[in-house]
Amino acid sequence: MNLQIKNFPTTKFLGKKLSFTYSDYRAFELWSSFMPRRKEVPNAIGTDLFNIQVNPIGFSFGMNELFVKWAAVPVSNFGFVPEGMETLEIQKGLYAVFQYKGDQSNAAAFFNAIYTEWLPASNYELDNRPQFEILGAKYKTNDPNSEEEIWIPVKQQS
Repeated sequence: MNLQIKNFPTTKFLGKKLSFTYSDYRAFELWSSFMPRRKEVPNAIGTDLFNIQVNPIGFSFGMNELFVKWAAVPVSNFGFVPEGMETLEIQKGLYAVFQYKGDQSNAAAFFNAIYTEWLPASNYELDNRPQFEILGAKYKTNDPNSEEEIWIPVKQQS
C-alpha cells in the first residue's frame, strides 16, 4: 500500500450531511443533493471535494451501524451558510494517507485492507476523528483511472 503519515490542520467545511449505514448506503443521494449547489458555497478554498465520514465512538464498521457522511468543501470561514447546508470543523491531527486508484468497485476491499491488515500491523491505532477522501482533479466518478486520497485518523499506539 502506498501511504504517508501526514498532519492535517484544523479545517472548516461547508456542505450537506446524511446519516445512514453500510447496508443502506446513500452516498449517491447525498452527493446528488450537494453537487448542483456547491457553487453556492462562499469562501471555498480550492476546488477539491471532501467525502467525510464521522463515526460514533466505538464504531466497528458493522453493516447496520449508523454513521454520518458529508459532501463538503473547505472554507475560510463560516460567515454565510446557504440554506440547507451545515458546517463542520475537523480538528488538527495525524492521518495515514493512502492513494486509491480505480472505480468504486474495489473501494470496500481497499478500506477493509487498511483496517484489517495495515492498521493492526502498524505502530498506530485509530483515532476518534473523521475519516475522509479528497476528491481532487484526478477524481472521476465511475472511471477505472480515477484517483483519490483516503485519509484515516490515527495516533501513535500507547
